[in-house]
Amino acid sequence: MKAHAKLSASGSHRWIHCSGSVKAEEGLPDTRSFFADEGSAAHELMEVCLLAGTSAFEYLGRQLVEYNTFTVTQEMAENVQQYLDYVGQFDSPAVEMHVEKRLDFSEWVPEGYGTADTIIYGNGTVDIFDLKYGKNIVSAQGNTQGILYMLGAIEDELVETHTFRFHIVQPRLDHVDVYILTRAQLLELGEWVRERAALALSPDAERTPGEDQCKYCKAKATCPALNKLTEDVLMTDLDSMNTTNPDQLSQDQLQRAMAAKKLIVSWLDAVEDYITETIYTEDCDTFAGHKLVEGRSLRQWRNDAEAEKRLATLLGDDAFERKLLSVAKAEKALGKKFIPADLIVKQSSGLTLAEEYDPRPAVHSLAAADEFSVVTD
Repeated sequence: MKAHAKLSASGSHRWIHCSGSVKAEEGLPDTRSFFADEGSAAHELMEVCLLAGTSAFEYLGRQLVEYNTFTVTQEMAENVQQYLDYVGQFDSPAVEMHVEKRLDFSEWVPEGYGTADTIIYGNGTVDIFDLKYGKNIVSAQGNTQGILYMLGAIEDELVETHTFRFHIVQPRLDHVDVYILTRAQLLELGEWVRERAALALSPDAERTPGEDQCKYCKAKATCPALNKLTEDVLMTDLDSMNTTNPDQLSQDQLQRAMAAKKLIVSWLDAVEDYITETIYTEDCDTFAGHKLVEGRSLRQWRNDAEAEKRLATLLGDDAFERKLLSVAKAEKALGKKFIPADLIVKQSSGLTLAEEYDPRPAVHSLAAADEFSVVTD
């Protein structure tokens, strides 16, 4: 497992925007999830392939080394190969590629370092590539992790570089975003980073709640600043609004209401998780006026083979259902490249609200939405 700096690049969105989060998270345990481990497994496969110069498909069905609970599936191989193909466009004999490259940005952040998935130096340009395996779109624009990696590349560069590019590649979303900075722009941002790092390490660092920095903060559930923000919004902002007729609100009021919704719902979810975990781990009957109870029971066959045998006798062929595989399951079984493209259409699930920086194109009217309801590949 990789070690992490106190002011890490991957957690920089938190400590840069909420200085007090560093002290708030001290002593709190790290948590892992299946999705985090799956992403780490995909990174291991990526590293192995780049170092060996091989295709991800050569590892189909094989177990990984560090994340040996994962076997390389068709889906993982396809997604990692998409990243490899993208990076490969920038590789040539004239450049120098490094894989899992440790970058030192301690000139700006005390003891600061991070590990870039892939970095290519050459022709006056540094290209840094970051594989994101999750299913939430991540923007490269203004990305603080990218800024820190670029600063580390300045310290590491073999020749002076004039252009720095940070690439975020999300193969499961077919999403690529590139953040480009000149050397002068990067050094100016470095001074801003230096100031934020000093604040984060100060003993009286202030907590500053916000959607991005609070999202994965381990101290979110018990954060007094977030609790106060929630109270202020509920008791002041919303109380002064005409909540029964939102069409009479200004755009600024609507924007504040939407921003508050995401943050407050996220905080309430964290509070619920904290109470649940406390009751479970401390084996107490109640906590904060709540208790754990059995959820809705789900009926299932005690023994599938026995149920199949007896129902077949009672119902004959009516005991069984048969349906066509979904596109996703067929692709998992065969691989995307073996599914004829003319068999597939993309059916919209309807309109959804997104932030204005979301890379998906805007739908401006219901009439326009109808045009996008079915899209052929």
